[in-house]
Amino acid sequence: MSGRIVVEHFTSSVLAHNPMGDPALRQVPVYLPSGYDADSARRYPTMYLLAGFNGRGTVFLNDTPQDETIARRLDRLIGSGAIRPMIVVMPDCLTRLGGSQYINSAATGRYEDHLVQELVPWIDGRYRTCATRERRAVVGKSSGGYGALMLAMRHSQVFGLAASHSGDMYFELCYKPAFVKYVAAIGRFGGLDALMANLDTLRPRDAGYRAVVNTLAMASCYSPDPGAPHGFALPFDPQTAEIIDAVWTRWLAWDPVHLVETHEQALRSLRLLYLDAGSLDEFHLQYGARIFCNRLRERGIPFVHEEFEDSHLNIPYRFDVSFAAISRAMSE
Repeated sequence: MSGRIVVEHFTSSVLAHNPMGDPALRQVPVYLPSGYDADSARRYPTMYLLAGFNGRGTVFLNDTPQDETIARRLDRLIGSGAIRPMIVVMPDCLTRLGGSQYINSAATGRYEDHLVQELVPWIDGRYRTCATRERRAVVGKSSGGYGALMLAMRHSQVFGLAASHSGDMYFELCYKPAFVKYVAAIGRFGGLDALMANLDTLRPRDAGYRAVVNTLAMASCYSPDPGAPHGFALPFDPQTAEIIDAVWTRWLAWDPVHLVETHEQALRSLRLLYLDAGSLDEFHLQYGARIFCNRLRERGIPFVHEEFEDSHLNIPYRFDVSFAAISRAMSE
């Protein structure tokens, strides 16, 4: 038996008139398991599945020859008994620069509030969910993995289980290498003002373009500054790539490896904290995961950590592992 996807259209109040002019109307796919319509009394646990950088919830619906859509994956896992039937919600937190990191920022908008204050209660009111933290998980890969971890740390009263696949952490390794690439490439686009004005039409979108836009997106999330051009500050000199310590410190305040101590109680309260990363990750996120897990281990915080032989891209098969772990932890 197959589940079905409902694509909801949700108009957000907190994203209205956001600084980047991104739409308040968001498409939110929701997976309903087989049997949802037949039994009007049964309630289901919920999983919020967060897309990576430059993606939104609808990316999980893509049909490619190399992999399954999320509906097919969930149908297979539920049908085989690997996971329990559950509702899966796929939020849209995309910004003009490619991502919100699922946090609030004066330069992008209140995406954290959108998820926690708007979307979760709206889903619980519209669908037959088990509306408790013990039956509500948050999962993601890359920037989505970062978002899952941040939401679980900052809102453990909402999300009682979390899984981060190759999530952004230890910013010294995953972001800093792109700074010099930014400085080398920005001139090709006519400078920052020209790039921002022509963001949608610039070509080619090569490695230099990706380094520039990714860096700008992270700056818009981690170092908003109403007095700076375009509402955010760069953590380095755009001519020399020299680090600007005052701004870089603001970035580090959002790095999960530096947040374990201040969020120890929330992390300890989770029914499941799952992390993994490929040993060949191009953004060095396997090292960030190791560091983060060491910080957890030092404090005796329970977690599951796996490292596998693969890269950062094309690893949705790892959802089979985390979804099964979440399902087991929900049953405990």
